[in-house]
Amino acid sequence: MAATASADFSAKIWDCNTGECLATLQHEHIVRTIAFPPNNRPLMVATGGFEKKLRIFDISQYKASSKVPSSASGAALANSSINDGNSNSSESPASPDGITRQVSDAGTFEVGEGVHKGAIKSIIWLPSETLVTIADDNKIRWFDIRTQSLLKDYDLTGTIGSCEINPDGTVISVAAGKTAYFFSGVEPGQLIKKVDTKYDVSCVAYHAEKAQFVVGGSSDTWVRIYDYNTGKELEVNRGHHGPVWTVAMTPDGKMYGTGSEDGTVKLWKFTQDPYGLWK
Repeated sequence: MAATASADFSAKIWDCNTGECLATLQHEHIVRTIAFPPNNRPLMVATGGFEKKLRIFDISQYKASSKVPSSASGAALANSSINDGNSNSSESPASPDGITRQVSDAGTFEVGEGVHKGAIKSIIWLPSETLVTIADDNKIRWFDIRTQSLLKDYDLTGTIGSCEINPDGTVISVAAGKTAYFFSGVEPGQLIKKVDTKYDVSCVAYHAEKAQFVVGGSSDTWVRIYDYNTGKELEVNRGHHGPVWTVAMTPDGKMYGTGSEDGTVKLWKFTQDPYGLWK
């Protein structure tokens, strides 16, 4: 499955094989971000945007024309684990940690009600039943899904950009102002380090094995690579013709992709060995 968030006040779930829209999750304002739980058969998604609400949806209860229920109490769903079982069952067996998976009648609930004071720009769903958000109120936050409560937050400086987790799940990278922040992917709220640059940073992706990170900028069209340990700029890649708003590593770390306001997505080789179409 794939998921998209849109300015048409909706989030949609898609079948990647057929292109069919499986579910439409209607909102009351622009939806900026959507995230699946980290398993192979997700039945839930988290959404955020200009509503300033972090929501969890049980997508097994929605169809392509579905709307958000007017009552979003979801206490039963809040106590559920990430469900990778049979979507036709209203209650599946207990998860490995002993928490019974249940389905809420409402199909949706809000996590951290009233906490966000700005639009939510990015969400990461961690294996520990923790959601991470960054918002325009210049904070990164960690939430416990089970209790629907705030665990930790951290103040960021400058215009908020992207929030990504590296492929092995150990480091969360955040772009804000001219700074790249690196937080633990395991311990909520733990800042590992931050690296100040000379440029506006709109997105950042970290490669643990190389100890390097890649950034895109909002004030130019270039993609820069930095040494994680020293903060030294190592390389500048040119090719885009507009600001670069997103960057992500492939799971094997041998390639990264960038997305730009010029309407293109570019793939960049990140290894000295032959890889894919590059020899």
